[in-house]
Amino acid sequence: MSAKKTKTKTPKGSIRLVLSYMRPYFPLILLALLFSVIQIAATLLAPVVIGKAVDYIIGENNVDFEKILHYSFILMGLIALVMVFQWLGSLCTNKAAMNTVRDLRCAAFNKLNRVPLSYIDNRSHGDMLSRVVNDTDLISDGLIQGFTQLFSGIVTVAGTIVFMLRLNLSVTLVVVLITPVSICVAYLIARATHNMFKLQQTKRGELSGLSEEALSGVKEIKAFGREKIAEAEFDGVNEDLRKVGVKAMFYSALTNPGTRFVNAIVYAAVAVVGALMVIKSGNVGFTVGILSAFLAYANQYTKPFNEITGVVTELQTASAAAGRVKELLDETEEPSDDGLPALSYCDGSIEIEHVNFAYVPDRPLIQDLNLSVLPGRRVAIVGPTGCGKTTLINLLMRFYDPQSGRILLSDTPVTEITRNSLRGSYGMVLQDSWIFRGTVAENIAYGKPNATREEIEDAAKRAHIHSFIQKLKNGYDTVIDDEGSSISQGEKQLLCIARIMLTQPPMLILDEATSNIDTRTEHKIQSAFAAMMKGRTSFVIAHRLSTIIDADVILVMRDGNVIEQGTHAELIEKGGFYSQLYNSQFV
Repeated sequence: MSAKKTKTKTPKGSIRLVLSYMRPYFPLILLALLFSVIQIAATLLAPVVIGKAVDYIIGENNVDFEKILHYSFILMGLIALVMVFQWLGSLCTNKAAMNTVRDLRCAAFNKLNRVPLSYIDNRSHGDMLSRVVNDTDLISDGLIQGFTQLFSGIVTVAGTIVFMLRLNLSVTLVVVLITPVSICVAYLIARATHNMFKLQQTKRGELSGLSEEALSGVKEIKAFGREKIAEAEFDGVNEDLRKVGVKAMFYSALTNPGTRFVNAIVYAAVAVVGALMVIKSGNVGFTVGILSAFLAYANQYTKPFNEITGVVTELQTASAAAGRVKELLDETEEPSDDGLPALSYCDGSIEIEHVNFAYVPDRPLIQDLNLSVLPGRRVAIVGPTGCGKTTLINLLMRFYDPQSGRILLSDTPVTEITRNSLRGSYGMVLQDSWIFRGTVAENIAYGKPNATREEIEDAAKRAHIHSFIQKLKNGYDTVIDDEGSSISQGEKQLLCIARIMLTQPPMLILDEATSNIDTRTEHKIQSAFAAMMKGRTSFVIAHRLSTIIDADVILVMRDGNVIEQGTHAELIEKGGFYSQLYNSQFV
């Protein structure tokens, strides 16, 4: 994708968003600005003191060492003030910036917990991480700290003009009249960089997403010998980022030399005009000390323009980053269930009435699905890949809501109770096991954080993983994570099963829950599940049909519809689609 063809728009209100998160820390920012004013005042007084000392050194009378020493002490005091208040100002600014970014990052992360699951499923995880982590850092570096630099620059410019006017009007006009040239140069260059920096942030997010995808699938990439192709894809996006970055930096790099060139003209003009005035006045009205003060002020006057235009790069980047964070924070959230009652009673009955659902509007998946599940029934769901088995589970858990129709749990529509109480009624074990960084005990107790060690160990024993845990270096206190090479996929799945054994929910969802477990352990787990499923409504998704022969009812799905249902024996005798699926596994 070329930079020329890509157009990016920064959402309106991005700066307003950052200001709203800065509001609690305005006192710190005001203190920083006050300290900045004091520091600048001390800095601007220094040239006057130096100029007076110079006049006493080169005056017509004898050198007045007492006066020189007096002004030297004043100068040292001013330098000390500058150092102290510059440090205090930086301290306040950094604290305000870090706190603002912390709050903004928390808001972005919390937003990811409140958006519909479809948002997470349809976007690059690396790009979302980049918005939460990298973009918020850029906001701190640019918008917050850049704002204080901008304020300091404006105060310095205004203060310098006041001090110069007190010394001489004519030379002050020379300085001020040349200034617009510097401002115009900076403005024209800044406009050219804006789109480049927005596009640069987009490319960074794309590169983060590609990197995260490659790292999570590194085994598959190596297994299929796709290393060169993966490298080529990464190199392509990386090269796009390089090109955009080079253009952005090129334009922004022009700012400083351009303004410095104008500043050199200002300095030369002050030196020439000031020297002529010293000669003309005979060092009476316009002294050498005043000229030295003007030369110092010329530097101080032009320096903020260099700094302000140098901050333009950070401001442009931060503005683009704020826009990306705002896009995330503006995403539509799941409909709130505040005010809805929690599910007070669950007998395990499920009613699905005329449900229609599609991930993509023009590609319907489930159409007019009707289903009635009695309490305590063990329901197996089978069918070819893509028939809607996992989608049905997503609807039961309200990870997605149907476009039409309704689902009732214990005669209560699921849309009329809180999601937490609904999901707390299910215990779910998926084919893809999720383990977080923490101890083994913490992973097992994830659904019941207040569980005792005895309860955790009992659940592990029923999941047939207790003996494995005891062999670990620190037993139940061993720290593991999802990428830990010491934990196999089967062992991760057993840990997830132990979680469910611990929570003892009223209903179960098992999606290929024993797919990564050896046959011998699977038989033990199946017996443990059978004991746990007694009296509980259970939904079991299985590809190995031999594991669901004992189900109370088997739902056969195809193209989003339940086309057959009954017991294993009834469906085999019927000789329909289920019979074909079952027999195909033994051919």
